[in-house]
Amino acid sequence: MMSELVEIEIAIPTPLRVYVNNQKFVKIQASNVEECIRKLTEDFKEIKNHIFDENNKIRSFVNIYLNENDIRHLEDKELTSLKEGQKISIIPSIAGGN
Repeated sequence: MMSELVEIEIAIPTPLRVYVNNQKFVKIQASNVEECIRKLTEDFKEIKNHIFDENNKIRSFVNIYLNENDIRHLEDKELTSLKEGQKISIIPSIAGGN
């Protein structure tokens, strides 16, 4: 069964807004979390390297939240289906060093 596309609002953190025309929120139509993040990186190519590593996996220091839940703690993780009205937040971990 094909999952239904829903419009989801992604909250873009301040350091990454430069890559999305300084928008605080970007609306994307997708059926699951991973598809939503991938479509974001297709629409705004410069943000991709800040979210995905060279193996096309979400970087370990980037946390993706669906509403208030870290997707790593959800049963289906990044394949969690989306429902109308949900919000995704991208939260890069703050780390020292260069």
